[in-house]
Order: sequence, then C-alpha cells, then structure tokens
Amino acid sequence: MKNLFVSILTLLLVVSCGDKKSSEKKIVLDSSGNINNVSVILENDLWDGSIGDAIRNVLAAPLYGLPQDEPTFTLSQIPPSVFSGFVTKNRTILKIEMNKEAAVQYLDNVYAQPQKVIVVSGKDRSEIINLINENGSKIVETFKAMELKARQRQMAKSPHKFDVIKQKLELTLQFDAAYFIAREADDFFWIRKDITTGTTNLMIYELPYSAIKDNDSVVNEIIKIRDSVAKKYIKGRQDGELKANGEKIESYMTTEMAYAPFVTETTVNDLMAIETRGIWDLKNDFMGGPFLNYAIEDKKNNRWVVIEGFAFAPSVEKRDYMLELESIVKSVKIN
Repeated sequence: MKNLFVSILTLLLVVSCGDKKSSEKKIVLDSSGNINNVSVILENDLWDGSIGDAIRNVLAAPLYGLPQDEPTFTLSQIPPSVFSGFVTKNRTILKIEMNKEAAVQYLDNVYAQPQKVIVVSGKDRSEIINLINENGSKIVETFKAMELKARQRQMAKSPHKFDVIKQKLELTLQFDAAYFIAREADDFFWIRKDITTGTTNLMIYELPYSAIKDNDSVVNEIIKIRDSVAKKYIKGRQDGELKANGEKIESYMTTEMAYAPFVTETTVNDLMAIETRGIWDLKNDFMGGPFLNYAIEDKKNNRWVVIEGFAFAPSVEKRDYMLELESIVKSVKIN
C-alpha cells in the first residue's frame, strides 16, 4: 500500500511539472503583412536622419527590370515605444539598436512565424550606417527569400491541376488555379492569369543543351532565343489583319533593346541558371512590360529548361506581380 501511494504521488508530480512546462511554452502566432513590406523599428529622429537614409538607400533602392522606378521594398517605420502587439507580427522586420556592440543578427520567428528579424546594432550612428552598407546585399536577399516563400505558400492553397506540363516537359511548377493554359504547342506552354489591370504570364519550353554556349555573347544568345520563341507563339491583337493597302500586319512579342537587358548567373533549386531581366513590347502594337527569364541548366536530361515570367499591367506598379512570377519559376522541380 505504501509503495502504491508513493507511485501515485510521483505520477501526480510528473504530470504537474509537465503541465507547468507546457503552460510556460511560448505561443508563436502566424505572421502577417503585405508582400514586400518591411517594418523598420527605429526612433523617429534616426529615421529622419542619416541612418534612415542608409536604410532607404539599401531597402528602397529602385528595382531593376521595371519600366518605372519602384522600390525594392515598401518600408514602414515604427518607433520602438509602440512596437508591440499586432505590429510585431509582420513577416519581415529590421530592428536598429543604438549604444550596443556592433553586430548584425539574422533571427527566425521571434514574434511570429514564419518571420525574419534582422537586428543591426552599433555604438553610434556611423557604426550602424557602415554595417547597413556592408551587409546591404545580404539583408535584401534575406528579406526577398522570405517574400518568395510567402508567395509560394499563398499559391499552394489553391494549386493548378495541369498534369500535361509534367508529362511533356518532365518538370513541375507551383502556381495557383487562377492561371490557365493560353497556348500549348509541341513542348511549349503559355500560361496566363487575368488580373484587374491586365495579365501575368509564363512561357515554358526546353532547348537542346548546345543551344546556349558559355561565352561573352551569352546575353545576345538568350535574347535571340527568347525573341524567336516569342515571335512564333506570342502574337499581338492585330497580327494577321490587313492594312488599308492590303499588307498583312505582323505583331508579336520582342525585347525592347532601348532598355538594356540585365543578365547574371544564379541558381534555381541547386541548378545553374542564367537570369535575364528586361522590358518586352509588341511589334505594331501598344503593349509592353517587364520580363524575367531563367534558362536552367539540366545536364541530367542534356537540355536547358527555359521559364519566363512577363507582366502586362499598364498604369500600375508591377513589382509584386514580378515577385509572384519569380516565386513560380523558383518552385520548379525537374524530374
């Protein structure tokens, strides 16, 4: 009987301790916030001064590849005294701490999840400004990666059902059911979504491995290929119609060379890729907009997989549309 009593008492103590630990466990709520919006935790006078300028120069720099200037991120400054409650749940936060040892910390899920909090600390303004400038590229890349994943999570809630892309091209892409196949021909797909102000679009196709050579003229090769594919498949509204003199109108997508395309080498899901950003327009029409093109090296299948996103959204900002298209491209999985 005595042993039974001791066993029950021990069990009650274990359960009690377990309940206490469970109740003390931190509850982390879901993060929130608009895409490409960073909360900056900083005193008002510092935001209006040189530290604020340094932050804006890095995080609100014009994004390359858009027809008009748009900031990389939209910034919302919040004084530390009011940084509490709901405002701490933003997905991306930059926090500035004065009068501390110089450091840049990259923290996960501090106030919510998923969340990225970057803390820049320093003894004085000069030290903090230097840290922001020195680490600017990494800060931007960190926040952008967070936003790409956020957009992918949103689209995964209502995924498309197009098995034909996987069957023909042996790859999968994650985009939502609002997109539809506007054109399918051989191993080419034009995927489109209607938006309030126009359309967002994807071109997906493959090339022989010999089509792109690693040399100084790779930018010309990429543009020549995209223009030949676009001319064949992406037509303007008046293409094929007759002019007053009986001449047939040719209207098709091409690259606007007045805005020099930007080409860089990158990786997409651990595969080498050539990224090209620029402006497209339609010959003999009044349509145009930004594009981002990824030629992904697929050595396993002796080919290049090309996935391009382009948007038509006149008179409105296009940054967030292009981030959505980039998030789709970077969801690719090649069999």
